[in-house]
Amino acid sequence: MILRAAAFVLAFAAPAFAETQVQNMTYICDRDVVVPVVYVNAPDTSLAVIYVEGGQYLLYSEPAASGARYGWPSDGSSYVWWTKGDDATLYWKDGSAGSETVILSGCKPG
Repeated sequence: MILRAAAFVLAFAAPAFAETQVQNMTYICDRDVVVPVVYVNAPDTSLAVIYVEGGQYLLYSEPAASGARYGWPSDGSSYVWWTKGDDATLYWKDGSAGSETVILSGCKPG
C-alpha cells in the first residue's frame, strides 16, 4: 500500500525524476508501534508518506526551526511528522485549537 503511494507521488515528480530521491524507512516508536515512511525528495518538493493508525497519509514539507517537518498544507487538523537526526515524533495538529499533541515519540529507525 505504501509503495503505491510512493509511485503516485513519483508520477507528479516525473519531470525531475532523474533528480528525485526515494527513501523507504521503518521507525519503531514508544509502545513498539511501527511506522513505515517513504520520503520523496525532488528539486521542487519534499514529501513523506506515512502509514499509521490504519491509514496512509501524504504529508508535505513544512518550515522547521530544526530537522525536517511534514504536515498537511492546510489550516485544518492533520498529522505532523517531525524528524531530527535519527529521532522522529508524530503529532496531531488541532487546527481549530491551534495546538499540537504528541501521539508517538521516541521513534527510531528500526
